Amino acid sequence: MIPLRLVLKNFLSYREATLDFRGIHTACICGANGAGKSSLLEAIAWVIWGESRAASDDDVLHLGTDEGQVDFIFISSNHIYRILRSRQRNRSTHLEFQVAQGKVDQLMTSLGAISPATLPFRVLTGRGVRATQQRILEHLRLDYDTFINSAYLRQGRADEFMLKRPSERKQILADLLKLTQYDQLVEQAKDRARQFKGQIELLEQNLTLITQQLEQQTAIATELTALEVALAEMHQAQAIDRDRLQHLQAHQQQRITWQQQRTWHCQHQQTLQRDHQQLEQELVAAQHTLQNLKTILAQAEIIEAEYAQLQALQAQEEHLASRFKAYQLAQTQRQQYCQEQHEQRTQLQSQLQQAQHQLEFLEQQLQELRKVLDKAESIESGLKSFQAARSHLQELDQKQLQVSPLLHQKQQLETQIEHERLRLAARLEELSITAHHLQQQQERQTQLQHDLQAVCDRILHLEKCRSYQQQVLEKGTERRGFMERLQADQRNLEMQLVNVEQKIQLLQQQTPIGIDNKRSGEVTEYEQEHQVEMPLLTLAIAPDGVVSTLNHPPCPFCDRPLDELHWATALEKHQQEKQHLLDQVWIIREQLAASEREIQILRQEYRELDRELTIYTELVERRGQLQEQLQAANDAQQTYHQFIVEMGILERSLQVGDYAASLKQELQHLNEQLEAVNYDERSHALARGELDRWRWADMKHADLKQAHKRWQQLEQQKNGLNHTLDELQTAIADLQQEATKQLAGYDQYIADIGYDLEFHETLKNRIRQQQEGQLRYQELRQAQQHYVIAKQAYDDLKQRLRDRSHALHLAQAQLETLNQQLETHLDEQENVRELELVLQQRRTELDVKIATIGRLQQQQIYLENLKQQEVNLNLQLQTARQQHRIHEELAQAFGKNGIQALIIESVLPQLEVETNRILSRLSANQLHIQFVTQRANRQNSNRTKAKKQAPKFIETLDILIADSHGTRPYETYSGGEAFRVNFAIRLALARLLAQRSGTALQLLIIDEGFGTQDEAGCDRLVAAINAISSDFACILAITHVPHFKAAFQARIEVQKTTQGSQLHLVM
Repeated sequence: MIPLRLVLKNFLSYREATLDFRGIHTACICGANGAGKSSLLEAIAWVIWGESRAASDDDVLHLGTDEGQVDFIFISSNHIYRILRSRQRNRSTHLEFQVAQGKVDQLMTSLGAISPATLPFRVLTGRGVRATQQRILEHLRLDYDTFINSAYLRQGRADEFMLKRPSERKQILADLLKLTQYDQLVEQAKDRARQFKGQIELLEQNLTLITQQLEQQTAIATELTALEVALAEMHQAQAIDRDRLQHLQAHQQQRITWQQQRTWHCQHQQTLQRDHQQLEQELVAAQHTLQNLKTILAQAEIIEAEYAQLQALQAQEEHLASRFKAYQLAQTQRQQYCQEQHEQRTQLQSQLQQAQHQLEFLEQQLQELRKVLDKAESIESGLKSFQAARSHLQELDQKQLQVSPLLHQKQQLETQIEHERLRLAARLEELSITAHHLQQQQERQTQLQHDLQAVCDRILHLEKCRSYQQQVLEKGTERRGFMERLQADQRNLEMQLVNVEQKIQLLQQQTPIGIDNKRSGEVTEYEQEHQVEMPLLTLAIAPDGVVSTLNHPPCPFCDRPLDELHWATALEKHQQEKQHLLDQVWIIREQLAASEREIQILRQEYRELDRELTIYTELVERRGQLQEQLQAANDAQQTYHQFIVEMGILERSLQVGDYAASLKQELQHLNEQLEAVNYDERSHALARGELDRWRWADMKHADLKQAHKRWQQLEQQKNGLNHTLDELQTAIADLQQEATKQLAGYDQYIADIGYDLEFHETLKNRIRQQQEGQLRYQELRQAQQHYVIAKQAYDDLKQRLRDRSHALHLAQAQLETLNQQLETHLDEQENVRELELVLQQRRTELDVKIATIGRLQQQQIYLENLKQQEVNLNLQLQTARQQHRIHEELAQAFGKNGIQALIIESVLPQLEVETNRILSRLSANQLHIQFVTQRANRQNSNRTKAKKQAPKFIETLDILIADSHGTRPYETYSGGEAFRVNFAIRLALARLLAQRSGTALQLLIIDEGFGTQDEAGCDRLVAAINAISSDFACILAITHVPHFKAAFQARIEVQKTTQGSQLHLVM
């Protein structure tokens, strides 16, 4: 990876910074402590992998900003890439990945004239940050851990490998080589081995159960044959009883059919009887209706005469109704005319009253105008005084026009002088407040240092707690492994105990003559506690409780004859073995309980440490904040002195009043000009007051002219109103005379109509009384129409009644015939029930036997399947044992003494050669390094010599340094020499890790402290860096040592300002 361009925005201590790497091969990044040197290189790791030393993603943002971004362009694997990563505070991260289009040689040629950012890039960004990050790793083939352990020699981690004890260096080297993945494979192999071991135990138990179940196959076959014979006999008896039942059911079915017919005929007879009764009722009703119709037809002449009289009265009422309409219309017209006359008379009277009111109002106005005309002389005198005051005011207005610009300019100057004074006072107050805050920050500096020290002490304590917590976790893991081994031993003992119990039961099953059967009912304490399933033993028990005797049975294990003495000896031996196994089980259970208690204690201690470590992240953040505040307090001290000097200058200027001198001189000149004009604002105000005092005369003079005009107008209006009053009085008299004449005509017309209201009401009453005649006439018309129909319906009902009587006699005859047939055939229902019950009981027995046969057949099928299952389980058991053995071997192969040891042993010679090559340059061929991986155990050296055995070696990683004085361990060398060795090993490790990752190491970043080197050592380090510079495309070294940074021609100087860290490239 070769950097080309790095752009920072609001990243850590930088606000905005751009660094162009073109033309830089070996350069030094220099600056004061805390200026931001390491932050510049942290940006490269953050933009590519999203990793940094910050506690959280938001901590990489510059203080006080909400968004930051890093843009990095570099060359890798003959391609030019560009990565942009941005972060918003309390939000998500955005990542872009691009590659330049074209050949690298052509692009590098064009980069001499243009900026890398202007190259044509093709987007490689994936869907989301994770997908894009994965694509970056695929193209670079370099992860973050490999980068910081190879290309980036990070500050504070240079001597991590060297300071560890020799026994721990192998673990550090394994971590650098990423051998921890083999530890994960070891755990996976162990887990798989444990799984296969449990599977083997389960398969063995299943095979034991299957063997026991297959022993029942012969008994099932015998029982099945007996059941099939009994089932055939029951089927034969069932067929005979079924034939007899069918004959009885046919006889009974015929009897049921006759009973149903009898029931139907009974119901039919009842229906005919109900119809006969209903027809009789309908015949009586029809006879009554026919009689009523005859009665109405007999009164036909009387009803028609009454109806004719009613029609005559209705005609006379219609004639009176037409006269009533004419009478009502005439009355309505007379009322309307009276209403119209009243409205006209009211309107004329209203107009007369309005004219009278207007005449009275005109009289009042004339009186008021007469009062105004009486004041004409005093108004003329006041008008002359008003004109004189106006002339004097016009003269003063001319002078005011001359001084107005001068007064406005004077006001502006006074305002500007006041603004200047207020600005100085505000600046003084602002400086005073700021200086007070800065003084408070300086006072807090001691407290901040104390708080920072306390936080650092607390973090150190928590780091020790974290280390102790890891030890607790390792101890708990070890105890858990011990418990698993105990549980495996317990399972083995339990299996042995089951075998011994089976042997004891077999011996007890073959009990000799005279041995009591008490043991057959006993259950061991272990069986009760663990509920161990033992094979069921079928014993033949005599009535007196003694097992039936066997005459000298053979041994159940070797088939040799077994007498009573040998039987007792064998039983006692197995019981002793059983008791021994029980004792071992109890010991293991006690150990398990003790281990469980110890694990509970360790778990509680781990939880307490975990609770105590919850504030570790907060303390780290607090430490960073306190460091920032302490740095801000140091920066504020210089600013405070500048503010004190500026405050003194402002206070003196405000007290003396020497500010705005030009404005004050211009104001004095304006005052002299105003005095020359001789204009008095007070005289001007008095003149305006005098004019306002006589202004009433000017206004009253205009009112006087208006009063003369108004007087003439009112006189004309008065004459017109008098004429209108006379006309309205004449119109009211004419209207009254015409109304009297018209009303007399309406009264005469009403009398000529001749309508009598009382006679009309009497006639209406007579018509209402005669309405019943109209109803009777309608009944007569209906009777004439319905008489023929009613006569025909009466005849039909008589005929239907005769038909129903005949049908009723026939139904009674059929019913008697059916009763005679039922009496001759007896009821067989009870016999049918008894036979059906017998068949049902036999059917139940058949179902039971068929179900038993089915169950036995299923058992046979199940046993056949068990045979196949037994074969499959044996194959699975063989495979599981093979897999268990393979995974145990894999766990050993992936362990510390397996592949990991081989890798480390193969890597160390390469590391030693590369380290010696670099160290020879740094020490002028004076130092040589050697890695020792094994040494003899000192404690066992005397024992091995005494016993003349091969000495035992322990694993280690000692570093021996050979110089002109001999060979010594690395720990005995001074700071400068130790640093040279350390630097050589670190560079060799970087090259080795890069080679193992498959990536060429083209960039080397050295963020180390060179303060332990003297001038000669620094020269040798620079010479070594220059010597290895041909192996790298770009080397960046960070230092603050003046002599060391002067040795580099290319320098990147970093300075911290109030606007953030700033970069300056010196070539």
